[in-house]
Amino acid sequence: MADKKYAEKDFGKVRGLNGLSNAQIEEHLKLYAGYVKRTNALTEKLYAMCSEGKAAGADPVYAELTRRLGFEYNGMILHEVYFGALTAGAQAEPPAGGKLRKALEASFGKYETWLADFRAIATMPGIGWAALYQDPGTGFLSNHWITLHNDGNPAGFTPILVLDGWEHAFMRDYQATERAKYVDAYFKNVDWAVAEKRLK
Repeated sequence: MADKKYAEKDFGKVRGLNGLSNAQIEEHLKLYAGYVKRTNALTEKLYAMCSEGKAAGADPVYAELTRRLGFEYNGMILHEVYFGALTAGAQAEPPAGGKLRKALEASFGKYETWLADFRAIATMPGIGWAALYQDPGTGFLSNHWITLHNDGNPAGFTPILVLDGWEHAFMRDYQATERAKYVDAYFKNVDWAVAEKRLK
């Protein structure tokens, strides 16, 4: 782990989106870069403590750095899933008959039911993420609310699609009370093919 560094992913394709300005995206990508840097710094610090024999659950510094790593690491990953499934000129919904559409219908009865549920979660009061996950055991899809990056992720599940519901994701383009408009814009830019590739 000493020489391992997480590399910031290139999301250069995430420009010219419908309803999300380039200025909003640039600011948001800087925040993502911060998660990558902090994940690397914490990983390095914790590795050094372990190597020096200073890893101890009773040590409040070690304990808090370890807890913080979960927040920073998941913040990095969730942003990568979020940005990875955004593209200009996206289709309005997953294609009928496609693998993702069939999986949504198998889990929710119909696509519209899934969408209504996801939108309801995405517009709930509070900060956090709306996420579509796949259960690795059953293959079923389910929507979840994630509060602080590391609070609400179902263990072992695969994130298929996530929406960043923190105000930093939309406050340059929309008011705090206009999250529903941001959610509308988000769905105009979903790259359904990328989401579908995440299915197992």
